[in-house]
Amino acid sequence: MTPNSATSASSAPSRRSFLASTAVAAAAVAGGMPLLAACGGSDSGSGGGTSAGKGAKKLLPAYVATNVVTPDIAAKNGSAVGFTSKLDIASLKTSVPKKLGKGGKVSIMSPFWGSPPKGDNAYYKAMNDLIGVDVQWRNQDGNTYDQKLGAVLASSDIPDVVVIPGWNMGGKIPSAIIGKFADLGPYLSGDKVKDYPNLAGIPSDAWQRCIFGGKLRGLPMPSSYVANIVPLYRKDIFDKEGYQVPTSADEFMALAKEITNAKAKRWACMDMKWTAFNAWGVLSGSEKALGWNMVDGKLIYRVETQEYLEALEWTRKLFAAGYVHPDAKLGKSQSTDPGPKFAAGEFLIYNQDISQWWSRTAEQATQNPDYKIWGMDIFGHDGGSPTLWAGEPANIFAFVSKKASESVIRDVLAVANVTAAPYGTKEYMLTNYGVEGTHYTVKNGVPTKTDQGNNEVSNAYVMVASPTATIAHPDFPEVAKAQVEWQQRMGAFTKKSSFYGMQITEPSRYTNLSNDFEQLEDDVVRGRKKISDMQQAVSDWKSKGGDKLRDWYKKLLDENGPAAS
Repeated sequence: MTPNSATSASSAPSRRSFLASTAVAAAAVAGGMPLLAACGGSDSGSGGGTSAGKGAKKLLPAYVATNVVTPDIAAKNGSAVGFTSKLDIASLKTSVPKKLGKGGKVSIMSPFWGSPPKGDNAYYKAMNDLIGVDVQWRNQDGNTYDQKLGAVLASSDIPDVVVIPGWNMGGKIPSAIIGKFADLGPYLSGDKVKDYPNLAGIPSDAWQRCIFGGKLRGLPMPSSYVANIVPLYRKDIFDKEGYQVPTSADEFMALAKEITNAKAKRWACMDMKWTAFNAWGVLSGSEKALGWNMVDGKLIYRVETQEYLEALEWTRKLFAAGYVHPDAKLGKSQSTDPGPKFAAGEFLIYNQDISQWWSRTAEQATQNPDYKIWGMDIFGHDGGSPTLWAGEPANIFAFVSKKASESVIRDVLAVANVTAAPYGTKEYMLTNYGVEGTHYTVKNGVPTKTDQGNNEVSNAYVMVASPTATIAHPDFPEVAKAQVEWQQRMGAFTKKSSFYGMQITEPSRYTNLSNDFEQLEDDVVRGRKKISDMQQAVSDWKSKGGDKLRDWYKKLLDENGPAAS
């Protein structure tokens, strides 16, 4: 990521609209930023299934930690690795000493946000020359990728590689993955992956998410499993006014009252629902399977818990008291960028993806030198330590057509071995920034994309595979350090629920069972519905299939065992 590619997104969108937004997708895929977990799965037919069968571990590639580059901050408690040093082009390491590609052609279909560059551009040429493969991109509009994906997978004309984000894995897509894409196990399982050292450096948790229908079919984009929704706040204003960062729900409420002055056009916050769920230890809602967990011998779903209702009630009180910015009350925060009003000090706190810690810093650096955005630690609602739940360790995948020859598969893996190169290598810089002097320049150890770089080097090759989750901001090293350390502190309180890391598809008859909860949550916190309406919805959910779905998940758990804690 570079200062002139800073991005932003809305403050409380739905999971799917958030992830599909141009800004967040670009931020995530351009700089190795952690992504929100999103709905995904695998399928063994209409009855559903999981990636965690008893033989699953035998399918996983051997993990061989990369030693080409040593990060400034090592991963800990599930965090990303961090780099805080200035970039020295002359000292970049080489992680792919020889071309593994054999010169063949590989067609790749992938979602793309923005206007795709021409196919013969300088970036594509440089990447293909480095890899030894003629990659031909079939970029598709990321905002309408669902429709295109379904049509392509239903046809006989499937590209050699198809990238499928987890949030696009609804309906019949999981079945199509099993029916249309190749088993990569013969090339990657166990020690076979050592032919591709950068792929061997991808954590095993991410690879497990690539098992569909009992076969290793995907190439992953790894992410940190630590909660990536951060309560971001205006530290400069906090320091000036003497506000203290809250350490409990009551302290937050009192602070919100102190900050809010509607006549002066200042409110405390935006919709804090996501932070409330974390403060009350509510199971993750970002992936259906992550919403289930064994508690005292019983399998429960997130909406059944008292903590879920208490988190909604606290958020409702923030709205009712008038502490929430009017845009959030009206729902505008879901469709408009709150950044300008945050920068203007109209509200001082909002919760959003951790990537905005950097992107907001970068976009305001020249406009407002005093501006300082920072991240609060998530507090336990009662003032104690929080109980946080792990997200998924990978949620974007590349699949190779079942019709592909061995030579094509080998060429695809050659591509992935370059795109998965770690930060601090020549391959990483070319993949993420392009050609020095053409696509970016380096001044005082900070790479900055040129106009040509912004046009050509964007969400293409990075979609094939990525290195372990990485945070690196040579322009704002203090932010990179703070982001990684935040993840490490929060990771210490993070648990893995019973189905963590498993690629699960629910039976089709339950696909839409939980779909209405997110809208109802928003209605409850805004006072349009009551807590009793949510309680009734939970009761209806149970009777309409929730209890039967519980039995189905319990059977999976009995057959496969829980995720490692």
